[in-house]
Amino acid sequence: MENHKEHKSYECSECLKCFSEKSNLEKHVRVHTGDKPYQCSECLKCFSEKSNLVTHMRVHTGDKPYQCSECLKCFSVKSSLVKHMRVHTGDKPYQCSECLNCFSVKSSLVTHMRVHTGEKPYQCSECLKCFNQKSSLVTHMRVHTGDKPYQCSECLKCFNQKSSLVTHMRVHTGDKPYQCSECLKCFSVKSSLVKHVRVHTGDKPYQCSECLKCFNQKSHLVKHTQVHSRDKTC
Repeated sequence: MENHKEHKSYECSECLKCFSEKSNLEKHVRVHTGDKPYQCSECLKCFSEKSNLVTHMRVHTGDKPYQCSECLKCFSVKSSLVKHMRVHTGDKPYQCSECLNCFSVKSSLVTHMRVHTGEKPYQCSECLKCFNQKSSLVTHMRVHTGDKPYQCSECLKCFNQKSSLVTHMRVHTGDKPYQCSECLKCFSVKSSLVKHVRVHTGDKPYQCSECLKCFNQKSHLVKHTQVHSRDKTC
């Protein structure tokens, strides 16, 4: 009886990997040689496979042939559509081995792992402060450059972080999304709610190093320490 099992007769001389077609071997060999025969006519970037060049050309043409069936958003590469679909399905296939937290994309897991390893690969060239995410470094650099790209459409005040603009907009909208579970009082920022809750819990996390008196707000401690400063100068 004839054996229909695929015969792989083309072998790579470098790594001995085998292929059933000569064309596939020729593509593979470029991994070892570094040959990139397909060049973009727009930016002259080169690729080892024609399919990669075809995908790259969409950067210049704006072509997005892959469409989400749920929200109709379009993508230039199929892999981006696959990742996007997890927004709708809730699928999170990448799990942290330390805390079992799950993520929809591998890059998010890689970034998250730095919480456990303590790795901070992104360093500020001005003050040498380090960050575990590139986006955090980009935001931090605005401290040095003074750049404030986020502007309020109401009063034109500018901010260096989008989150700061979002919080500021509540001044105009009156939105107070943070509510105390004890007295139902509402606040526009979470930090104000955290401070307020101490009225109910009696928590006083700020302690004076001189007399050990405790306070529920840092500003109260700062004001209190001035009393000791005046006593020392008298």
